[in-house]
Amino acid sequence: MCISYSMVMKIEALKKRLDKNRPMTSITIRMPEDVIEDLKRVAPLLGFSGYQPLLRAYIGQGLRSDLERLEGDTVSALIASLKRHGVSEAVINEALSEVTQQ
Repeated sequence: MCISYSMVMKIEALKKRLDKNRPMTSITIRMPEDVIEDLKRVAPLLGFSGYQPLLRAYIGQGLRSDLERLEGDTVSALIASLKRHGVSEAVINEALSEVTQQ
């Protein structure tokens, strides 16, 4: 079985996200009042305790999506380049496997 770099990154990111003691920081962001009211209305319907956790969830979803796309593009390009330079699929898979064990 080939374990991809992105799978390793997802596992590591998930471990970090499950840590309930992750440090937090406060920010200030200006948003239209009607957006805040909509967030407050929707949050409990989606199972969130308030609009701020919902807002964090929305930001997290978008961020994870973009990170996966960007990191996936880089890893895919690296693997394609290694193959063009004659590195075998077996060697690439072995290297990816080593990364997952670290």
